[in-house]
Amino acid sequence: MSKQPQQADDEIHEDQLLNFLVNSLDEEVALSLAENAELDAEDIYEVLVGACADGTSVSTLCERSEDAPHENSVLYHLRTKFDLETLEQVGNMLLQKDVLDVLPQQVEVCADLHLRPYYGDEDDTDGLYHSQAKRGTTAFHAYATLYARVKNKRYTLAVRRLEDGDTASSVLAEFLGILDGLDLGVKAVYLDREFY
Repeated sequence: MSKQPQQADDEIHEDQLLNFLVNSLDEEVALSLAENAELDAEDIYEVLVGACADGTSVSTLCERSEDAPHENSVLYHLRTKFDLETLEQVGNMLLQKDVLDVLPQQVEVCADLHLRPYYGDEDDTDGLYHSQAKRGTTAFHAYATLYARVKNKRYTLAVRRLEDGDTASSVLAEFLGILDGLDLGVKAVYLDREFY
């Protein structure tokens, strides 16, 4: 008796999404590792995607997962092989790549600032963003997001890492420049209170 091909359901499964994201990163972000490296680019991308999906850190994901490579190996390659500015540009291009086709011509746009407290060594705060004291610290891992809102769903258009010297107004100007380059009409702009 022959098996009939399975009908595809209308759901996206976790493993399909992981494959799609890892393959997209692999196509767009060149990562060359030594031939004797203990892991390959796909391993690193899987950890990155998994940490993002879980809303956790690379270290935490590697500690909790039996299949993940050692956190020090992943962090070493992240620190030495990636140019953050290029990675940010590629990431934003990937975010915009397909979503622009599904958005209506007129959208509401939102910008948020996200400050995650840093409680580590006070002498090791290079690359962090300093702001008013919140939750017992003035140092933060910080990023800003720009997204379109359609029928109460968010479609992320850009993410930008913040460092000391960045201002809310400079980030907002950057985001408005991104919007200017997209083929979208903006009905309204909503800003996180951190922009004020």
